[in-house]
Amino acid sequence: MTAITGSALPARRHKTVRPRQSWAEFYDPDGVQYGIPTFPYRSAPAGLATRRQLRAQGLRPGGQQVQAQILWRHRRARRVAYLYDVTQAKPKRDATPAQQQAIAEALSARRTCPTCGQDQGFCIPRSLGECWQCADTARRPERQPSGYEAEPC
Repeated sequence: MTAITGSALPARRHKTVRPRQSWAEFYDPDGVQYGIPTFPYRSAPAGLATRRQLRAQGLRPGGQQVQAQILWRHRRARRVAYLYDVTQAKPKRDATPAQQQAIAEALSARRTCPTCGQDQGFCIPRSLGECWQCADTARRPERQPSGYEAEPC
């Protein structure tokens, strides 16, 4: 029986797990390189959250300074997300009745066609400037009779 040497075996094609260079590049928990504590993507410490994460919890930063940041690369561009302390965050504020009324009026104005004056139930496309029916009528006017009418045979 002959043994198969390593060169006779087909090469294995599988992904090798390599540490990402950006992880080491963006890991600065003391803030020496970037001025504030910096962490790579998906490695923020517990107790810190982004604005979006705070919003999902019903909180807002509430005037506090940025505590840390997350840096990562996306398509060769450097992205940043600022982190805030969850314990210092304040509850979200609700809109006042006057603000809610102003928002309702603004949305109503966006739904009202300036040509026909009807509330369409959807926001009028800014590209058209009027509802679809009015825009369609303006693009394809009704065919006017040419004055020539064929005589019956």
